[in-house]
Amino acid sequence: MTERQPAPVPAQDPGPRAVPAGDTGHPTRATVAVMGLCVTLVVGMVSAVNLAIPALSRSALRPSAAEVVWVVDGYVVLFACLLIPGGALADRIGRKGTLLGGMALFTAGCVLCATAPGVAVVIAGRMLSGVGAAAVLPTTLALLVDGAPPERRPRLVAVWASMTGMAAVLGNVGGGAALQTGSWRALFWCVVPPAALALVLVARCAPAQPPRDRPVSPLSAALLTTGFLALLAGVVAAPQQGWASPRVLGAFAGACLLLTWWVRHELRHPRPMLDPRLFTLPAVRAGALGMVLVFVGMFGLFYVNGQYLQYVKGYSPLGAGLRLLPMAAALLLAPRAAVRLEARLGPRRTVACGLLVLAAGPATVATVGVHTPYALYALGATLTAAGCGLATPLLSHAMLSALPAHRAGVGSGLQSLARELGSALGAALSGTMIAAVFVTRLPPELRGPGAPTTVAAAERASAASGLPPGSSRPAVLTAFTDALDTTMTVLTLVIVAAGALVVLWYPSTERAVRTRGREDVNERARHGS
Repeated sequence: MTERQPAPVPAQDPGPRAVPAGDTGHPTRATVAVMGLCVTLVVGMVSAVNLAIPALSRSALRPSAAEVVWVVDGYVVLFACLLIPGGALADRIGRKGTLLGGMALFTAGCVLCATAPGVAVVIAGRMLSGVGAAAVLPTTLALLVDGAPPERRPRLVAVWASMTGMAAVLGNVGGGAALQTGSWRALFWCVVPPAALALVLVARCAPAQPPRDRPVSPLSAALLTTGFLALLAGVVAAPQQGWASPRVLGAFAGACLLLTWWVRHELRHPRPMLDPRLFTLPAVRAGALGMVLVFVGMFGLFYVNGQYLQYVKGYSPLGAGLRLLPMAAALLLAPRAAVRLEARLGPRRTVACGLLVLAAGPATVATVGVHTPYALYALGATLTAAGCGLATPLLSHAMLSALPAHRAGVGSGLQSLARELGSALGAALSGTMIAAVFVTRLPPELRGPGAPTTVAAAERASAASGLPPGSSRPAVLTAFTDALDTTMTVLTLVIVAAGALVVLWYPSTERAVRTRGREDVNERARHGS
């Protein structure tokens, strides 16, 4: 969730709706500002925490590499898997109440992280905040556009979309500024006052809207969430335990069983929250896989940004955040270039160009070393962001255009789900691969049973071994950059291989997206479960 793109459009109820007393149908500036604050907080924390990884790794909690990955992904996975149920719950019980509850959970999770006595509590706090974020994000857009006149809705949606894009920038810069104190806890403490302010302002300014009849399936949400948690558990454990170990194979088997159960449950349900039949449409398949792939690349790089810029280049947290601003510029400008490219090359070729630019980003980063100039790293990061900005609008448009209008809400929910799952998977892949390769490249005296899996742990181990202070640091940093290069090379190959499938499935013309997709989905609806 780091780029400006066509935003999701909430599903509309058929028929007229009574407007509550005092609701003019025109969101006030105060309401827009409050929704923007809520979005900035929950989206900004997706990227901000990556800059805290070095400080957390050096802290007295001494997390392992796997635990650091879960600090990042515990938030993102629950955020992703509960987005669609969160929007459905808001419609069912009332949006204002759901937004208040979501912001309360998000704030409580941040307080829990800031006061955590151990890394397990930090992960629990992040997961609690992720549950709250899943209730906040879809509700803010619904509160903005519901009841607004049709001619004003596109502008409100654009404002909301720009908020999600700017949140990534504010997350990097604001998170870096908070971390200047040297403590990772400062990041979470600094979020608490604006989150508490948002709670008060939502209570005062957000319009109260009547509940609506929309299906909410706790079983479906639980199966989807636990299935992806099991999948990530296997990915995170594999480098240390071995890909064929009972623990890893058990996690993957559990993920397959849970996700299969989820598919069967949704197929049999008369009103599924996310109909698996949608994936039979090539445009939807291409859009979902492409969205996952784009954010695997983005967050695979995001995960290492703070570590490379702080550990290797020696920048402060704020300095690292400011040096990521070229990514933000690329994310904002690339969608405009995509419009021109599409007019000249057509949608399929433009998506292919976007994915190639995306792959060029980690391929460039794969060439960096300890003494590489910042400019080369910045080029790789900027190419990654530019590829995301080029491909994402067209992938999003393909998914929405392939569905009939009454399923626009489902399509938008699927976009958000794919985006956040890609973010979680990218962080997991980068974190686990770097840890695995890092161990093999360490100096011999630091290898062996219980070898350190992070730079901070390697430096502690070096000091404990009686070596002269700082004598192992060059070798440790070289081991880290070697691991970074290997990880980025693998990431490039994944993007190229899976990107070929996306381009193959992506419709060759705009007309094919609109007509064939809608005819297919209507046909399947008539012959459904």
